[in-house]
Amino acid sequence: MQSTLANAKHWVFDLDNTLYPPGCNLFYQVDVRMREFIAKHFDIELDEAFKLQKRYFREYGTTLNGLMQVHGMKPEPFLNYVHDIDVSVIEPSPVLDRALAKLPGKKIIYTNGSFDHAERITNRLGIRDHFDNIFDIIAADFRPKPDESAYHSLLSKYHIDPLETVMVEDVAQNLEPAKKLGMATVLIHTGHRWSEDADGVDYVDHRIDDLTVWLSELVEEKSDGIA
Repeated sequence: MQSTLANAKHWVFDLDNTLYPPGCNLFYQVDVRMREFIAKHFDIELDEAFKLQKRYFREYGTTLNGLMQVHGMKPEPFLNYVHDIDVSVIEPSPVLDRALAKLPGKKIIYTNGSFDHAERITNRLGIRDHFDNIFDIIAADFRPKPDESAYHSLLSKYHIDPLETVMVEDVAQNLEPAKKLGMATVLIHTGHRWSEDADGVDYVDHRIDDLTVWLSELVEEKSDGIA
């Protein structure tokens, strides 16, 4: 048995490029600051830092995970530096605020970023009060999505029944463990390659283009009309 939108008691939302439009391009800022941090830490040129950054991302799931495993780097200085970005490029979203207020069930943010990063963004959007919890990379013991063990930690920490849970993401592969565990899955198409789902995959239940529009329409429907 799988969860459906109708029986959902928990809603798990990704953060970046999910709760705000990808056109804000916040990750570009983060990407640049990662490169700067690595260059300063190892006293290397930016081009070399970029190569190291991307190699660790490919091999370890996140750049930070690679830096920790290969070099024993402490995570806090890295997280603080790379997430010190300008969030004013995000416009507050009263429409999303209203939709989340009407959405029944507990709401959780699940991010490969930091707790502080999630708080800054949701405060800027004007939606922080709607989220019961933020499950960040530290809470996941630095095991990034789509590491299935981190999903188990999420479910255990907040006593979540996956058969009563919906997960919303912009990265297709991050929905595969969620679906395997029994959650209903929603993929946001952002135009980026990581939001594309391969032909024939069975781990994406719903495909949408805009979270705010979709949620606004969803909460206006009768509960017996949601499937």
